[in-house]
Amino acid sequence: MTEAPSLADQVYDRLLQRIMSDEFPLNGRLPSEQSLSASFGVSRPVLRDALARLRDDGIVTARRGSGNYVTRRPDPRVGDLVPLGSITDIQRCYEFRVDLEGAAAGWAALRRDDADLAVLERAYEALDRTYVQQIVGVDADQALHMAIAKAAKNPFYPAVIAQLTAQIQFGMTLSRSLTLLDVPERQALVQSEHRAVIDAIRAQDAAAATQAMRHHITAARDRMFEGQT
Repeated sequence: MTEAPSLADQVYDRLLQRIMSDEFPLNGRLPSEQSLSASFGVSRPVLRDALARLRDDGIVTARRGSGNYVTRRPDPRVGDLVPLGSITDIQRCYEFRVDLEGAAAGWAALRRDDADLAVLERAYEALDRTYVQQIVGVDADQALHMAIAKAAKNPFYPAVIAQLTAQIQFGMTLSRSLTLLDVPERQALVQSEHRAVIDAIRAQDAAAATQAMRHHITAARDRMFEGQT
C-alpha cells in the first residue's frame, strides 16, 4: 500500500506547479513564508519543510535577509511525463550514479580488453539507432552503461546497477523523452558524451573516463531543468 503524501509533500507539489507555470518566475523572489503558509492553509513548519526540499533539489535558493528565490525549474514538459513528487528521487538517483558509474568507467579504462571494447561499440551503435528511429531506447541506454560497468571487472558494479534498474530506467525515460522532444543537436550532444566515455576507456585513460562519465550523468540530470545549476 502506497503511503499517502505528507502535508509538506503536497505543498512541495503545489509550489513546484506554480514555479513551472511561471506564477513564481525563474530568478524571481517567492512570497514571504507568512504569505505562502496562509495561501496553502498550512503551518509555517510544514511550509518550511517543503521549502527545504525545494532548496535540496536546487530549485529554490535562500538569500539571507532577502527570502527565497527560484534559481531553476524543471523543463515545463516534465509534468507531462512523470509525477512532480518524483523529481527529488530522480535527482538523488542521478547523484548516486555520478559517483558509482564514474568509478566504474575509471576501472573499465584500466581493465578493459578487446572483447569489452567490441561490446561497447555494439552498444553505442544500438543506441545510435534509437535516435534514427526516434524511439526512447531506454533499454539500449541501460545496456551501454551496464557494458561499461562489466568492463570494470568488478562484479559489484554491475550488481548494484542491476539492483537499481527500475530507478535508473525511470530517470532515463524522463531524460531521453525530453531529448527526443528537443532539437536534433541535443541528441547529438548526448551521443558525444557517450562517445567521450568510450574513447577514454579505449585509450586506457582512467581519469578521463571517470570525468567523462561524471560529466555525462550530471549533464543528463541538469538538462531536465531550466536556469542555473
